[in-house]
Amino acid sequence: MSLWVDKYRPNKLNKLDFGLKQAAYLETLVKSEDFPHLLIHGPSGAGKKTRIVALLRELYGPGVERLRIEHQNFETPSKKKLEIMTIASNYHIELNPSDVGIYDRVVIQELIKNTASAQQIHGDSQRASFKTNHGKSRCLSIRIPAPSADDIIQILVTVSKKEGCLLPMELARRITEKSNRNLRRALLLTEACKVKQYPFVDGQDIVDLDWEVYLKDTARMIVSEQTPKKLLEVRGRLYELLGHCIPPDEIFVGLLKELVKNCDGELKTQLTSLAASYEHRLNQGNKSIFHLEAFVAKFMSLYMKFMEETMGCGF
Repeated sequence: MSLWVDKYRPNKLNKLDFGLKQAAYLETLVKSEDFPHLLIHGPSGAGKKTRIVALLRELYGPGVERLRIEHQNFETPSKKKLEIMTIASNYHIELNPSDVGIYDRVVIQELIKNTASAQQIHGDSQRASFKTNHGKSRCLSIRIPAPSADDIIQILVTVSKKEGCLLPMELARRITEKSNRNLRRALLLTEACKVKQYPFVDGQDIVDLDWEVYLKDTARMIVSEQTPKKLLEVRGRLYELLGHCIPPDEIFVGLLKELVKNCDGELKTQLTSLAASYEHRLNQGNKSIFHLEAFVAKFMSLYMKFMEETMGCGF
């Protein structure tokens, strides 16, 4: 049984629900004789992948939707062995270069070489499309903006109708507000609300996603006790989140939002600086758990010192 967000994902550019001018521009690119390399970027939940898949379908037909999982092996100039999981059709390959940290460039370069060699791609027919939040390249850069609140509300109401549900406008507005203009998140929240309580009512609680509840509980554990034993428990929970494909930067942001609630002004500043520092290290490295655990350990140390000073001032 498919989630609503996957079940109702448009697969053609002319079926998109928002950003219609940009969709028309992409269609024009497809029909042009000189199709450029593209760098597609934008915020989470804005529809980057949806547009890339629709674009590929316009170029190559429905075969791009027949996917398979593959494991690719690479070797760096220093002879280091790398393995990365990819999702591919006969026409394209999807991968997350950050899975190999600082060796992302090696993977991209080798993948392009291997693909060109295997499929005998000629220079005038090569097409590259990258989904990324940052990066520079000799590509035509296309930014996919987040949908407006009105767009999200309309999509939520439409999808609910297709599922035979009547979604009150006030509830749709509150879900949209909580989603921070992330359409994927908004659809997941709507479906979760339907599972929890239907018929819908205006004032019903908007449930958090399971991983968000799990992360909040993890943050509470960090604040409740600062010991090596507790750090080991937290490490296990962080592994669990990473194992369920929760992006490490989302984990950082979620932990920060929860931990900051237990800090005063000075400690808030230290915590924010700490999170930024360790998130930067994570982006430069290739083992997310090391940086997440180091962040938690450092916060535990700061928080324990803060509590000792606070308790000491009370006597």
